[in-house]
Amino acid sequence: MIWPWLISLFTVLAVYFMDRWENRHIQSLFDWVPAILLAYLIPALISYGLDVDFSQAEIHRYSRDLFIPLAIISVMASLSIGQLKAIGWKPILLFLSGSFFIALFPVVLVLGMSESELVTTTMVQEGYWMGIPPIVGSWIGGSTSQLVLKELVECPEHIFLSVLVMDNILVNIWTILMFQTIKKSQFLNKMFRISDIAMPEDLRGEAKNPLSPWLCGTIMLLAILLCHFSIDSFVAKVVVLSILGLALSNFIPKWDFHFSLKLGGILIIVVMAVLGLKLQFATLGFNSTFLVFLTIWILGHFVFMVLVAKLLNVNMAWVPIASMANVGGIATAPAVTAAYEKKWMPHAIVLAILSMATGTFWGMFTIYLLRHFLLGMH
Repeated sequence: MIWPWLISLFTVLAVYFMDRWENRHIQSLFDWVPAILLAYLIPALISYGLDVDFSQAEIHRYSRDLFIPLAIISVMASLSIGQLKAIGWKPILLFLSGSFFIALFPVVLVLGMSESELVTTTMVQEGYWMGIPPIVGSWIGGSTSQLVLKELVECPEHIFLSVLVMDNILVNIWTILMFQTIKKSQFLNKMFRISDIAMPEDLRGEAKNPLSPWLCGTIMLLAILLCHFSIDSFVAKVVVLSILGLALSNFIPKWDFHFSLKLGGILIIVVMAVLGLKLQFATLGFNSTFLVFLTIWILGHFVFMVLVAKLLNVNMAWVPIASMANVGGIATAPAVTAAYEKKWMPHAIVLAILSMATGTFWGMFTIYLLRHFLLGMH
């Protein structure tokens, strides 16, 4: 059937060019409805309008076997370990503490409130626990991790869309709050008596005359084909492709980091467009209890990082930067950073790429703990 392919292609092209259209009305739309959510909704709306169910179309097999693996290796191949050294261990440790809290908090809450309505009804009976790993993936790793973890935990489409909408609302509000918070960094440094506010080292730029994008793309495609024919487990493929992506970017001289990151961004839209074909609006719901849980979760993440920053005696400006590198990602982290110090923008981008590279593994850790403790108790 050619219709799923045409709908997905139309969606990818529409979202890609609209995102780059210098029109204030279009840009204001993307301020509140990001490209990834729009790419998910357009195919669903078209399917709904045509009154056709594409949830079992062949394109979904191609997405799982080709598009998602290619997105994983592309994102991982955009991370340079050498650039992490220039940031310094304190900001990186602060960033990792934020990731740790995001991955572990839902498990701690489940253990502490095992008999509450939130856990017994919302999480277990309604199945919203399966929406937690995609949130972990979204907040730490971004869209790629979110999609991989959705597949790993087998999150139902109606829960996934509900989680996407709530996540989008929270992240938009959180971005505004982090813009305001980073402007108060000097006040926070004085209040918490932070003395280490030195500038980090300058980052090493990309190599001159990088490899051809065609060559980089061919290498990544060959790696995927090798994994496809030699590894059966989807989880094993995720791990192996992540390691291969890091190896490509850090051991091949003049690897094109920029191309890898750009390709990963396009592939994320492709995967979301294909996933949108599965969505049935009749099953969509909105759970206010779960939204309250998400709000407490993200606020706790910030408070925890402030405490860690105080213990490390590191500039409080790194708290909103690290939070946005986790929760916001590659676009919003440098934007928030620019409100404090434009010279730190490359550092924010590297932290965001580190977030993209580690999000899937944090989410897999969360899935293991939730299945062990939550489902074990109920």
